[in-house]
Amino acid sequence: MDNYIVAGMGEVLWDILPDGKKIGGAPANFAYHVSQFGFESRVVSAVGEDSLGAEIMDDFRRKGLGCLVETVPFQTGTVQVKLDSEGVPRYDIKEDVAWDNIPFTPALESLARLTRAVCFGSLAQRSHVSHRTICRFLDTMPDGEGRLKVFDINLRQDFYSREILDESLRRCNVLKINDEELEVVSSLFGLPDSSQEERCRNMIDRYCLSVLILTCGVKGSFVFTPERTSFLGTPHVKVADTVGAGDSFTAAFVSGMLGGLDLVEAHRLAVDTSAFVCTMDGAMPVLPAALKSRVGNDRA
Repeated sequence: MDNYIVAGMGEVLWDILPDGKKIGGAPANFAYHVSQFGFESRVVSAVGEDSLGAEIMDDFRRKGLGCLVETVPFQTGTVQVKLDSEGVPRYDIKEDVAWDNIPFTPALESLARLTRAVCFGSLAQRSHVSHRTICRFLDTMPDGEGRLKVFDINLRQDFYSREILDESLRRCNVLKINDEELEVVSSLFGLPDSSQEERCRNMIDRYCLSVLILTCGVKGSFVFTPERTSFLGTPHVKVADTVGAGDSFTAAFVSGMLGGLDLVEAHRLAVDTSAFVCTMDGAMPVLPAALKSRVGNDRA
Protein backbone atom coordinates (compact mmCIF):
# COMPACT_ATOMS: atom_id res chain seq x y z
CA MET A 1 0.00 0.00 0.00
CA ASP A 2 3.01 2.33 -0.40
CA ASN A 3 1.38 4.22 -3.31
CA TYR A 4 -2.20 4.39 -2.06
CA ILE A 5 -4.35 7.41 -2.79
CA VAL A 6 -7.06 9.15 -0.78
CA ALA A 7 -9.92 10.50 -2.89
CA GLY A 8 -12.66 13.06 -2.32
CA MET A 9 -15.44 12.39 -4.81
CA GLY A 10 -18.45 14.46 -5.84
CA GLU A 11 -19.29 18.15 -6.14
CA VAL A 12 -16.72 20.85 -6.93
CA LEU A 13 -18.12 24.36 -7.09
CA TRP A 14 -17.91 28.00 -6.15
CA ASP A 15 -19.39 29.07 -2.83
CA ILE A 16 -20.71 32.59 -3.41
CA LEU A 17 -20.22 34.10 0.04
CA PRO A 18 -21.12 37.59 1.29
CA ASP A 19 -17.49 38.68 0.84
CA GLY A 20 -16.93 37.06 -2.56
CA LYS A 21 -16.56 33.62 -4.11
CA LYS A 22 -14.47 30.76 -2.74
CA ILE A 23 -13.91 27.27 -4.08
CA GLY A 24 -16.06 24.79 -2.20
CA GLY A 25 -17.62 21.39 -2.23
CA ALA A 26 -16.93 18.71 0.34
CA PRO A 27 -14.68 16.54 -1.89
CA ALA A 28 -12.18 19.34 -2.59
CA ASN A 29 -12.18 20.46 1.04
CA PHE A 30 -11.60 16.87 2.17
CA ALA A 31 -8.84 16.15 -0.36
CA TYR A 32 -7.07 19.42 0.38
CA HIS A 33 -6.90 18.80 4.12
CA VAL A 34 -5.84 15.17 3.62
CA SER A 35 -2.99 16.43 1.44
CA GLN A 36 -1.94 18.81 4.23
CA PHE A 37 -1.47 15.77 6.47
CA GLY A 38 0.96 14.43 3.88
CA PHE A 39 -1.14 11.90 1.98
CA GLU A 40 -1.45 11.77 -1.79
CA SER A 41 -4.99 12.85 -2.56
CA ARG A 42 -7.25 13.34 -5.55
CA VAL A 43 -10.34 15.43 -6.14
CA VAL A 44 -12.73 13.52 -8.38
CA SER A 45 -15.36 15.71 -10.00
CA ALA A 46 -16.25 17.70 -13.13
CA VAL A 47 -16.18 21.37 -14.15
CA GLY A 48 -17.64 23.23 -17.10
CA GLU A 49 -16.08 24.64 -20.24
CA ASP A 50 -16.14 28.11 -18.73
CA SER A 51 -14.02 30.64 -16.85
CA LEU A 52 -15.27 29.43 -13.46
CA GLY A 53 -14.08 25.92 -14.26
CA ALA A 54 -10.70 27.19 -15.45
CA GLU A 55 -10.30 29.20 -12.23
CA ILE A 56 -10.96 26.10 -10.13
CA MET A 57 -8.33 24.10 -12.00
CA ASP A 58 -5.82 26.94 -11.70
CA ASP A 59 -6.45 27.11 -7.96
CA PHE A 60 -5.94 23.36 -7.55
CA ARG A 61 -2.64 23.62 -9.43
CA ARG A 62 -1.46 26.47 -7.20
CA LYS A 63 -2.34 24.44 -4.12
CA GLY A 64 -0.54 21.39 -5.54
CA LEU A 65 -3.79 19.47 -5.17
CA GLY A 66 -4.04 16.35 -7.29
CA CYS A 67 -7.27 15.85 -9.18
CA LEU A 68 -9.11 13.81 -11.73
CA VAL A 69 -11.60 16.47 -12.78
CA GLU A 70 -13.24 16.10 -16.17
CA THR A 71 -14.38 19.03 -18.30
CA VAL A 72 -17.96 18.51 -19.45
CA PRO A 73 -20.46 20.61 -21.48
CA PHE A 74 -22.35 21.94 -18.47
CA GLN A 75 -21.88 25.06 -16.34
CA THR A 76 -19.48 24.89 -13.41
CA GLY A 77 -21.46 24.59 -10.19
CA THR A 78 -22.20 27.52 -7.93
CA VAL A 79 -23.82 27.81 -4.50
CA GLN A 80 -25.18 30.94 -2.89
CA VAL A 81 -24.08 30.80 0.76
CA LYS A 82 -25.67 32.97 3.44
CA LEU A 83 -24.29 32.97 6.98
CA ASP A 84 -26.53 33.45 9.99
CA SER A 85 -25.58 35.49 13.07
CA GLU A 86 -23.50 32.59 14.42
CA GLY A 87 -21.63 31.98 11.16
CA VAL A 88 -23.62 28.87 10.24
CA PRO A 89 -24.10 28.57 6.45
CA ARG A 90 -27.33 28.15 4.48
CA TYR A 91 -27.04 26.99 0.87
CA ASP A 92 -28.87 27.57 -2.42
CA ILE A 93 -27.38 25.00 -4.78
CA LYS A 94 -27.67 25.44 -8.56
CA GLU A 95 -28.90 22.34 -10.40
CA ASP A 96 -27.95 20.54 -13.65
CA VAL A 97 -24.30 21.61 -13.50
CA ALA A 98 -20.97 20.00 -14.30
CA TRP A 99 -20.61 17.94 -11.11
CA ASP A 100 -24.01 16.38 -11.78
CA ASN A 101 -22.38 14.81 -14.83
CA ILE A 102 -19.15 13.14 -13.64
CA PRO A 103 -18.27 10.43 -16.18
CA PHE A 104 -16.84 7.03 -15.30
CA THR A 105 -13.68 6.89 -17.41
CA PRO A 106 -10.86 4.33 -17.74
CA ALA A 107 -8.67 6.74 -15.74
CA LEU A 108 -11.24 6.81 -12.96
CA GLU A 109 -11.47 3.03 -12.95
CA SER A 110 -7.68 2.82 -12.58
CA LEU A 111 -7.77 5.36 -9.75
CA ALA A 112 -10.41 3.34 -7.90
CA ARG A 113 -8.11 0.31 -7.85
CA LEU A 114 -5.35 2.42 -6.24
CA THR A 115 -7.55 4.14 -3.67
CA ARG A 116 -7.00 3.39 0.02
CA ALA A 117 -9.72 5.73 1.28
CA VAL A 118 -12.53 7.63 -0.40
CA CYS A 119 -15.01 10.15 0.97
CA PHE A 120 -18.32 10.67 -0.82
CA GLY A 121 -21.69 12.17 0.08
CA SER A 122 -25.32 12.23 -0.94
CA LEU A 123 -25.41 15.58 -2.75
CA ALA A 124 -23.50 14.53 -5.87
CA GLN A 125 -25.79 11.53 -6.18
CA ARG A 126 -28.84 13.72 -6.87
CA SER A 127 -28.27 13.09 -10.60
CA HIS A 128 -28.34 9.70 -12.31
CA VAL A 129 -24.98 10.21 -14.06
CA SER A 130 -22.89 11.07 -11.01
CA HIS A 131 -24.77 8.58 -8.82
CA ARG A 132 -23.90 5.79 -11.22
CA THR A 133 -20.25 6.93 -11.42
CA ILE A 134 -19.87 7.05 -7.63
CA CYS A 135 -21.40 3.58 -7.27
CA ARG A 136 -19.10 2.14 -9.95
CA PHE A 137 -16.07 3.72 -8.27
CA LEU A 138 -17.01 2.23 -4.89
CA ASP A 139 -17.67 -1.17 -6.43
CA THR A 140 -14.33 -1.10 -8.30
CA MET A 141 -12.32 -0.03 -5.26
CA PRO A 142 -11.03 -3.14 -3.45
CA ASP A 143 -12.46 -4.03 -0.07
CA GLY A 144 -10.51 -4.96 3.04
CA GLU A 145 -6.81 -4.34 3.68
CA GLY A 146 -7.56 -1.25 5.77
CA ARG A 147 -9.45 0.53 3.02
CA LEU A 148 -11.98 3.14 4.08
CA LYS A 149 -15.18 3.97 2.20
CA VAL A 150 -16.44 7.03 4.04
CA PHE A 151 -20.02 8.19 3.52
CA ASP A 152 -20.15 11.76 4.81
CA ILE A 153 -23.88 11.99 4.38
CA ASN A 154 -24.11 15.82 4.00
CA LEU A 155 -27.87 16.18 3.46
CA ARG A 156 -28.59 19.37 1.51
CA GLN A 157 -32.03 20.81 0.73
CA ASP A 158 -34.12 17.96 -0.70
CA PHE A 159 -31.31 16.43 -2.76
CA TYR A 160 -31.52 12.93 -1.28
CA SER A 161 -33.83 9.94 -1.08
CA ARG A 162 -34.18 6.88 1.11
CA GLU A 163 -33.03 4.70 -1.80
CA ILE A 164 -29.84 6.69 -2.42
CA LEU A 165 -29.00 6.73 1.28
CA ASP A 166 -29.59 3.00 1.61
CA GLU A 167 -27.38 2.20 -1.40
CA SER A 168 -24.61 4.41 -0.03
CA LEU A 169 -24.84 2.90 3.45
CA ARG A 170 -24.51 -0.57 1.97
CA ARG A 171 -21.36 0.46 0.11
CA CYS A 172 -19.56 2.33 2.92
CA ASN A 173 -17.80 1.08 6.03
CA VAL A 174 -17.54 4.48 7.76
CA LEU A 175 -20.51 6.81 8.20
CA LYS A 176 -20.28 10.45 9.27
CA ILE A 177 -23.55 12.13 10.21
CA ASN A 178 -24.61 15.10 12.33
CA ASP A 179 -27.35 15.20 14.93
CA GLU A 180 -29.87 16.94 12.63
CA GLU A 181 -29.20 14.42 9.85
CA LEU A 182 -29.60 11.57 12.33
CA GLU A 183 -33.17 12.75 12.99
CA VAL A 184 -33.95 12.77 9.25
CA VAL A 185 -32.39 9.34 8.71
CA SER A 186 -34.14 7.93 11.78
CA SER A 187 -37.48 9.01 10.32
CA LEU A 188 -36.71 7.74 6.81
CA PHE A 189 -35.53 4.34 8.03
CA GLY A 190 -37.95 3.91 10.91
CA LEU A 191 -35.25 3.62 13.54
CA PRO A 192 -36.55 2.99 17.08
CA ASP A 193 -37.47 6.01 19.18
CA SER A 194 -34.41 5.70 21.40
CA SER A 195 -31.21 7.53 22.35
CA GLN A 196 -28.78 8.85 19.76
CA GLU A 197 -26.26 6.17 20.70
CA GLU A 198 -28.81 3.37 20.38
CA ARG A 199 -29.86 4.60 16.95
CA CYS A 200 -26.24 4.89 15.84
CA ARG A 201 -25.53 1.37 17.04
CA ASN A 202 -28.65 0.16 15.23
CA MET A 203 -27.16 1.57 12.01
CA ILE A 204 -23.76 0.02 12.74
CA ASP A 205 -25.43 -3.37 13.07
CA ARG A 206 -27.79 -2.93 10.14
CA TYR A 207 -25.05 -1.89 7.69
CA CYS A 208 -22.01 -3.67 9.19
CA LEU A 209 -20.19 -0.37 9.69
CA SER A 210 -16.67 -0.26 11.13
CA VAL A 211 -17.03 3.32 12.39
CA LEU A 212 -19.89 5.79 12.84
CA ILE A 213 -19.06 9.43 13.56
CA LEU A 214 -21.83 11.58 15.04
CA THR A 215 -21.18 15.32 15.28
CA CYS A 216 -23.42 17.48 17.46
CA GLY A 217 -22.17 21.01 16.84
CA VAL A 218 -21.16 22.87 19.97
CA LYS A 219 -22.30 19.92 22.10
CA GLY A 220 -19.43 17.71 20.95
CA SER A 221 -18.96 14.60 18.84
CA PHE A 222 -18.99 10.83 19.16
CA VAL A 223 -17.07 8.10 17.38
CA PHE A 224 -18.68 4.69 17.67
CA THR A 225 -17.27 1.32 16.64
CA PRO A 226 -18.89 -2.05 17.36
CA GLU A 227 -16.73 -2.26 20.50
CA ARG A 228 -15.88 1.31 21.51
CA THR A 229 -17.27 4.78 22.14
CA SER A 230 -15.32 8.04 22.11
CA PHE A 231 -16.89 11.36 23.08
CA LEU A 232 -15.10 14.71 22.93
CA GLY A 233 -16.47 18.16 23.63
CA THR A 234 -16.24 20.94 21.08
CA PRO A 235 -13.55 23.51 21.90
CA HIS A 236 -14.68 27.08 22.52
CA VAL A 237 -13.17 29.25 19.78
CA LYS A 238 -13.92 32.57 18.12
CA VAL A 239 -15.81 31.50 15.00
CA ALA A 240 -15.16 33.26 11.71
CA ASP A 241 -17.41 30.86 9.81
CA THR A 242 -18.13 27.13 9.85
CA VAL A 243 -17.91 26.54 6.09
CA GLY A 244 -15.89 23.38 5.48
CA ALA A 245 -15.36 22.62 9.16
CA GLY A 246 -17.11 19.25 8.89
CA ASP A 247 -15.01 18.31 5.86
CA SER A 248 -11.81 19.13 7.73
CA PHE A 249 -13.04 16.96 10.62
CA THR A 250 -13.51 14.02 8.25
CA ALA A 251 -10.16 14.59 6.56
CA ALA A 252 -8.28 14.77 9.85
CA PHE A 253 -9.98 11.66 11.22
CA VAL A 254 -9.22 9.64 8.08
CA SER A 255 -5.64 10.92 8.04
CA GLY A 256 -5.23 9.95 11.66
CA MET A 257 -6.54 6.45 11.07
CA LEU A 258 -4.35 5.97 7.99
CA GLY A 259 -1.40 7.39 9.91
CA GLY A 260 -1.74 4.78 12.63
CA LEU A 261 -3.34 6.85 15.39
CA ASP A 262 -5.55 5.22 17.97
CA LEU A 263 -9.28 5.84 17.52
CA VAL A 264 -9.41 8.45 20.30
CA GLU A 265 -6.25 10.19 19.04
CA ALA A 266 -7.73 10.37 15.52
CA HIS A 267 -10.96 11.71 17.00
CA ARG A 268 -9.11 14.39 18.97
CA LEU A 269 -7.14 15.42 15.88
CA ALA A 270 -10.41 15.76 13.97
CA VAL A 271 -11.98 17.91 16.70
CA ASP A 272 -8.95 20.19 16.96
CA THR A 273 -8.61 20.55 13.18
CA SER A 274 -12.27 21.41 12.75
CA ALA A 275 -12.06 23.96 15.57
CA PHE A 276 -9.10 25.65 13.89
CA VAL A 277 -10.90 25.83 10.54
CA CYS A 278 -13.84 27.52 12.27
CA THR A 279 -11.53 30.36 13.34
CA MET A 280 -10.53 31.07 9.73
CA ASP A 281 -12.38 32.46 6.74
CA GLY A 282 -13.24 29.87 4.09
CA ALA A 283 -12.98 26.11 3.91
CA MET A 284 -9.33 25.64 2.95
CA PRO A 285 -7.02 27.49 5.33
CA VAL A 286 -3.43 26.31 5.75
CA LEU A 287 -3.27 24.14 8.86
CA PRO A 288 -0.64 24.89 11.50
CA ALA A 289 2.37 22.60 11.68
CA ALA A 290 1.42 21.57 15.22
CA LEU A 291 -1.72 19.88 13.88
CA LYS A 292 -0.11 18.30 10.83
CA SER A 293 2.76 16.82 12.83
CA ARG A 294 0.38 14.82 15.04
CA VAL A 295 -0.32 12.32 12.26
CA GLY A 296 3.31 11.18 12.26
CA ASN A 297 3.26 10.68 8.50
CA ASP A 298 6.80 11.20 7.22
CA ARG A 299 5.38 12.88 4.13
CA ALA A 300 3.59 15.57 6.16
